[in-house]
Amino acid sequence: MNRAPFLPRALRRLASLGRVALPSARWFTISATRRPDSTLPLEGYSVLDMTRVLAGPYCTQILGDLGAEVIKVEHPIRGDDTRAWGPPYATYKSGSSQEGPGESAYFLGVNRNKKSLALSFQDLAGVDILQKLAAKCDILVENYIPGSLKKYGLDFETIHKINPSLIYASITGYGQTGPYSQRAGYDVMVEAEFGLMHITGNRDGPPVKVGVAVTDLMTGLYTSNSIMAALLGRAKTGKGQHIDACLSDVQTATLANIASSCLISGEKDTGRWGTAHPSIVPYKSFETKDGDILFGGGNDRLFGILCDGLGRPEWKEDSRYKINASRVAYRNELEAEIEKITVTKTTQEWLDIFEGKGMPYAAVNDVLTTLNHEHTNARDMVIEVDHPDCGPLKLVNTPIKYSHSKPRLRSPPPTLGQHTDEILRGHLGMEEGQINELRAKGVVR
Repeated sequence: MNRAPFLPRALRRLASLGRVALPSARWFTISATRRPDSTLPLEGYSVLDMTRVLAGPYCTQILGDLGAEVIKVEHPIRGDDTRAWGPPYATYKSGSSQEGPGESAYFLGVNRNKKSLALSFQDLAGVDILQKLAAKCDILVENYIPGSLKKYGLDFETIHKINPSLIYASITGYGQTGPYSQRAGYDVMVEAEFGLMHITGNRDGPPVKVGVAVTDLMTGLYTSNSIMAALLGRAKTGKGQHIDACLSDVQTATLANIASSCLISGEKDTGRWGTAHPSIVPYKSFETKDGDILFGGGNDRLFGILCDGLGRPEWKEDSRYKINASRVAYRNELEAEIEKITVTKTTQEWLDIFEGKGMPYAAVNDVLTTLNHEHTNARDMVIEVDHPDCGPLKLVNTPIKYSHSKPRLRSPPPTLGQHTDEILRGHLGMEEGQINELRAKGVVR
């Protein structure tokens, strides 16, 4: 089926004039017997996912949510590392053919809308299969140490010769070049070395990592965005390219305004501030009778609302607190006075007091409370899927809402090797005897 009818009219016009190259029919894999689902922007695109753990799988899950077919390549015995990262596990229901404690919550969180191909490329037959799949796919995402795939013929240079139109994305700790390029990099190491831990934690406490692997997640987001841009570029040129994405670069980029302040001033950052802000007071969490609440007095007017709600209207005219610069100077004194008041009521009582007053405030909730939050539910951020071996499961939904497109959960996270036969038959035309021979040799599961 030719992709051209689904391209913008202007692009088809430019192609007719020889100004751009149209993608080949090979790129569009939807059956000609049905119309493509216009609510899934990436339907018809195929992804060879050679990643594991978090940054890579998070990237490819985004592509899967948007409609791409994602073929997840896993080790035939242990699978993705995170399959063993538990408890908790979603236990297998009675009658399941699976063995073990169940499917790990970690794996389930970042691997929906994927098909699992359990395959070893230590064997040449496995390499041959991956090269043939790469020849048919639009996108390949991998997260191996730079150069380690070259000996298997799965590096960008080799695959680019097989499929010049392939978007090949590499996710690493420190990039394809530079003095650290051969280091294995986990999120926490990059948070430490590239500034984030130094600015995270209580003012007088030690540096700490962020509670979720935010650098991994941001790298996955940046990479998925870069893949989209590369696909748009390919629509103009017909050419694929190599995307070099790494945690250290993304961590540096996402220091954002803190990095900009250091570059402009030439001075070191101001260190850790906990939930507080270096130049706005009050702007932090305060203890309540049963938890914590965060107030954001971002300007003098908002501070006045806070004073009224706390029952201290006189603070609005106090020379120590009247303007923000003075409040910053008297930070410790003012914050201590506020907390003397906040501990006298519950968090919910304070929420009720400030409801509708126009001042930013929030309860400090744990994760389970967040997932059961009325706003979370109203925004459909928790969805349920029927897993064939575990039964009904709840997962976090994709966060972006479109006016027309409908990114969604189309299939639950796969069990290890669940789709091996389907992929080898459907994509490569292998017969049962060939697949059984590969299985007997341990190449596939």
